[in-house]
Amino acid sequence: MNAEQNKDPFKLTATRSGEKTILGIDPGTNVMGYGVISISGNHAHLIVMGVINMKKERNPYTRLGKILERVTGVLNEYHPDVMAIEAPFFGKNVQSMLKLGRAQGVAIAAAIHYGIPIQEYAPLKIKMAITGQGRASKEQVAGMLQHLLNIKDEEMPKFMDATDALGAAYCHFLQMSTPETGARHYSNWKEYLTKHQDRLAK
Repeated sequence: MNAEQNKDPFKLTATRSGEKTILGIDPGTNVMGYGVISISGNHAHLIVMGVINMKKERNPYTRLGKILERVTGVLNEYHPDVMAIEAPFFGKNVQSMLKLGRAQGVAIAAAIHYGIPIQEYAPLKIKMAITGQGRASKEQVAGMLQHLLNIKDEEMPKFMDATDALGAAYCHFLQMSTPETGARHYSNWKEYLTKHQDRLAK
């Protein structure tokens, strides 16, 4: 599938009765990522991931409207129990931060409207939770999530905004089951996987 078009997101499993569902959001003004996982016992399973592509929209307010429409659509379709959203990285460009904050705010407002609890995670915490390394690259985060959730190569999206959003959702899952997760340091991926075999998707 062409993730840039993103007309139909990846639908890998259906949410079963009694499971908890987490929606992850990676805020963006050009591309916003989202990922939904279901939690069954101590295992996480991928339901869907994709992006909201706004590169063709020049009007900033039209972009915000598109974010509201698409996030609302995801909320209506998957009925998440909680939204885990990545906190904006505070850079030196004030205008860019303002635009990013607006995009995040619209996504949060959509969740508030539906009464969905919101949990915000800093990029560093998400990287630490997923890979054990605070300076991990987007590629490393995506690769670890592929291992943890048993995602096939052909199902990995083109835009890593989707896997970043998935990372926020998985980070919340880890916080639910092991609150201290993210504070530990792992020397490599193999060590992390060895210590978290019970969380690998089955």
